[in-house]
Amino acid sequence: MLIEYNDELKYLSKIRSGEIKSGTSLGIPELDEYLRFKPGNFNIILGHANVGKTSVALYLMLLYSRLHNKRWLVYSSENEPYTLIRRLMEFMEGLPIQKISDAGYKRSSEWINSHFKFVDTSKMYTYKELLELSTYVKDAWDYDGLFIDPYNSLKMDFNLLKQVGGHQYDYHACTEIRIFCKKYKISVWLNTHANTGALRQLHKYDDEYTGHPMPPMASDVEGGGKFVNRADDFWVIHRYTQHPTDYMYTNLHVRKVKEIETGGRPTPLRQPILMKSMPNNVGFTIEDKNLLEAVKTPEDLPF
Repeated sequence: MLIEYNDELKYLSKIRSGEIKSGTSLGIPELDEYLRFKPGNFNIILGHANVGKTSVALYLMLLYSRLHNKRWLVYSSENEPYTLIRRLMEFMEGLPIQKISDAGYKRSSEWINSHFKFVDTSKMYTYKELLELSTYVKDAWDYDGLFIDPYNSLKMDFNLLKQVGGHQYDYHACTEIRIFCKKYKISVWLNTHANTGALRQLHKYDDEYTGHPMPPMASDVEGGGKFVNRADDFWVIHRYTQHPTDYMYTNLHVRKVKEIETGGRPTPLRQPILMKSMPNNVGFTIEDKNLLEAVKTPEDLPF
């Protein structure tokens, strides 16, 4: 099957004339310069274990939902669904769950249920099975984004593995996820872990973070560089978890933005987006600006 050549020329004409729509922004310049929500985008997130990748992803998903009514399907096999719902509630209310009022609890739980659906993780899925389920859900409940957390928790398809081998298996998976994105105009955020070798890469003696693990490089994904090659956008989430003062700062590095015409660009070298955890981990700020407050609209309920 061949492409429609004239369709491609139409797209090029739109680029030339400036008609291409930018990805969805948040009205937060510190984020919008580098990040955009784009339908059909395949985004890969990389980070060491226990740096808060899931929390940061959930928070960004919540921001896009609050401002633009985006809806999400979430598969997070390393977390019980109630812990994810709790985290979203605490983000929305800005309080630990024990301090949320009955009215706030009811309000946020209903809102979350209308914007987030969670895959039952008592069953394991291959990537093919998860994409099939995601297609089924799309027909019944239209959504904009799929969060897979993490990739290495998916069950291996041993028949495919025997046919193509380990290296090609991951390439097949990334390619089929990418096709799924484009076919259904769903933005997939795929959480991945860094390999163990990356954790041994430490900042040198003359660095402010001497002895602390460095942010992983894009090629440090478990499985190798094929992931960044297949991704549209690629983010690295890092936190200096054992630093005496900077442990509360999440460093968000944007390593790749495939289509800069639709917004976003890589962050400068060693100049990540700094997101500071709020007390009790109920949200994030950038330069003391509460990000959830920043995306409120006049019609919003008083979250």
